[in-house]
Formats: sequence, C-alpha cells, structure tokens
Amino acid sequence: MAGKDGKTALDAGLSEAHPHYHGHRERLRARFRAAGSEAVSDYELLELVLFRAIPQRDVKPMAKELIARFGSFAEVVAAPRARLKEVKGVGEAVADELKIVQAAASRLARGQVQKRPVLSSWGSVLDYCRTAQAFADKEQFRVLFLDKRNQLIADELQQTGTVDHTPVYPREVLKRALELSATALILVHNHPTQPFSVTLDHAQTL
Repeated sequence: MAGKDGKTALDAGLSEAHPHYHGHRERLRARFRAAGSEAVSDYELLELVLFRAIPQRDVKPMAKELIARFGSFAEVVAAPRARLKEVKGVGEAVADELKIVQAAASRLARGQVQKRPVLSSWGSVLDYCRTAQAFADKEQFRVLFLDKRNQLIADELQQTGTVDHTPVYPREVLKRALELSATALILVHNHPTQPFSVTLDHAQTL
C-alpha cells in the first residue's frame, strides 16, 4: 500500500537499505574513471578522497565546507591538522586521508625533480617547491643540495619560523653541504601571507 507521498513500504525499505549518497558515489566514481580529474570539480575530487575515510555518510556537505574554508583542493590537503579538525565532522581518519594525499603529491613531485638535472628544469623545481611548502602556515627555509651534474642529492627543511620570519644559519647549511659532498645549493622559502608563493635562490658553486 502506498503512503501519502506515493511510496510503498517496499520503496521505503529499499531507500533505507541504500541511502541516496550510494548512487551519487558510484556516479561520481564512474565519471572520474571515464574522463579523469578534469571532469570533476575541486569539491568532487575531495569527495572521492573522503569516501575512503567516511564510508557510511554523505560527504558532499563536508567537502563543500572544506573548500569554502580553505579555498581549493590543494589548500585543503595542505592545511594543518588542527585547522582541518575545526570543520564539523573532520576527525583523525579524515585528516589522515588528506595528509596521505599531500604526502603522495610531494613524493611524486620530488621523483620528477630527481629524474633530471635540477637547474635545467627550473619549472619542475618550482612546481615541486610549491607542492612541498607553498601552503604552509609558517615560513619555512629549505635547501636542495645538488651534485656536480646539478642533480638532486637531498632536500632538507632547515628551519621553521613564524608567519613572516624564519632564522637561517649559513654555517649549518655549509656544514651539511660538505657532509653530502654537494657542489651547488638551491635555497627556498615560502610566504605564508601569499598563498602559492615561494622564493628560490641558487648558488652554482660552493
């Protein structure tokens, strides 16, 4: 027998067994599989990540709130854990999932830099540094140590300071360069008050 809204008891039972967001998840996954990342918006890509952390709830509202709070997919995954958890519903599982995505992106970018001479691929270096620290909420100073062929030996975060300042100790930087037998350096720092912004300086010879 149908109720006032035209739904039968069977319809109601099926609805409870298969919440509306299940169909949405499958449609979104199918679109991503068929057309790739360009077919989904920032909040939809974020939904795809959140599906793993929250299997039994509609995550679209959370994804939209995260994008509204931080500005973009990249800024969400790079946001500090404490700020992420200020958003209703975001717990350790969600924060872990977002930080795994951030770590994966950083590894991928580093791998691209390591495959070729750094100083002949300045664009890839800048992309890597943006991925690594452009969204950090405090100023960071990192050093890329290069060998005689300008290939990356190591990438090390030297100091983390305040929102607009970080100390640098040249003696410690040079000491580490000697330990690694580096012949060139790229010095990098970000600007927390200017998202997406990093500054690179390089010294060809030590």
